[in-house]
Amino acid sequence: QVQLVETGGGLVQAGGSLRLSCAASGRTFSSYNVGWFRQAPGKDREFVAAIHWNYGSQLYADSAKGRFTVSRDSAKNTVYLQMNSLKPEDTAVYYCAAAVGGPLRESEYNYWGQGTQVTVSS
Repeated sequence: QVQLVETGGGLVQAGGSLRLSCAASGRTFSSYNVGWFRQAPGKDREFVAAIHWNYGSQLYADSAKGRFTVSRDSAKNTVYLQMNSLKPEDTAVYYCAAAVGGPLRESEYNYWGQGTQVTVSS
């Protein structure tokens, strides 16, 4: 079983950038899909981006395309979400999740982190 810990959230002005990190413990991310999700107050959790650990292939929600980049660091067993050109509507709790095997996808993730708050001020 893999445990996930997100870090890197905070308060940033609109137009700014943040980089979120998702570190795994308990095992490596090998063969996992690792996804980022977010949940704003009063809204459902939504998919943001995902990466296949072995192949590096990526998947993005329309809201993230062109602004967010998901990447991985094998040496650190960590997945990152670089967020640029942030908007107030990006304000949410961001969660890292992992799923064993299968194609890149927007759902059916088994393991979740505790979340990190991102607040974008206007």
